[in-house]
Amino acid sequence: MGERKKHTGYCTDLITDFALQFLKDRPKDKPFFLMCHHKAPHRPWEPDEKHRKEWENVQVPEPETFDDDYATRSDAAREATMRIDRDLKPGDYKLKPPDGLSEADLKKWKYQRYMRDYLACIASVDDNVGRLLDYLDQSGLAENTVVVYTSDQGFFLGDHNWFDKRFMYEESLRMPLLVRWPGKGKPGTASDGMVLNVDFAPTLLDAAGLKVPADMQGRSFLPLLKGERPKDWRTAMYYRYYHYPQDHQVQPHYGLRTERWKLIFFNKIDQWELFDLQKDPHELKNVYADPANAETVKKLKEELYRLKKELKDENQFENELPKEGVSGAQPKP
Repeated sequence: MGERKKHTGYCTDLITDFALQFLKDRPKDKPFFLMCHHKAPHRPWEPDEKHRKEWENVQVPEPETFDDDYATRSDAAREATMRIDRDLKPGDYKLKPPDGLSEADLKKWKYQRYMRDYLACIASVDDNVGRLLDYLDQSGLAENTVVVYTSDQGFFLGDHNWFDKRFMYEESLRMPLLVRWPGKGKPGTASDGMVLNVDFAPTLLDAAGLKVPADMQGRSFLPLLKGERPKDWRTAMYYRYYHYPQDHQVQPHYGLRTERWKLIFFNKIDQWELFDLQKDPHELKNVYADPANAETVKKLKEELYRLKKELKDENQFENELPKEGVSGAQPKP
């Protein structure tokens, strides 16, 4: 508003307070669009005192891949600086570790500190989402309001010994998506249709009865909300990550995820990964070099480069990339 203001309170509560004030002050005779985005579940994961106390003695189970050794993976997995044991800082876990812990026990201790604070932050978000939903109910808006709960990505919670996100692996790639739209879809149902964050804008335009611009990426998923899956709905998605070496030194990569397979190319180091998500949902075994998968790799690369071209990803942010990526030819294995 052209001036700086300091607000006292916990950020998740304050953001929700501002959102509720917007709902109360809005013109009552006009539709509204509100985005209420929370930041607390980001590093350094600082919960409010109420939720911190609720979680301070909880023992959080370790994920199955907690001790992943990255044995069959590209160099990117080993080089990334987002490991629980090695890369969490004192400001992240906030307490001094007990003396005399073994390396393995120190890793477990750091994990518990990380997870308790993270989950306490999430619990506060949960409570505040409840405050918003309660207001919609109490004000009579619930029956005529579309509510979308989502995120900009998933998050590693000790999976593969990591915190943070960025990689194309499932824990980071998959996002929460819950939609409440009374009268338009059957409550409590789930869809396995592949939805991307670029679909949100077309969907909201469609819901408002507005035309979706032809040059807009993404597609309205209103049919999925109504329990209908169009025959031509996507069965593969394209992914691209550029941000290197900043923030955790995760190698740039792009790839394809189908309903069964995931193909990833780490372009700067010229290394490939392939995972059979049906047989290996935790992505522990890279089967790119297995001769039995040669035909699968060929088809996946064809689809990868088709989508790359369709999305006009011409490596414009990485001019030093090999020309193979631009032309659609297959980079060397």
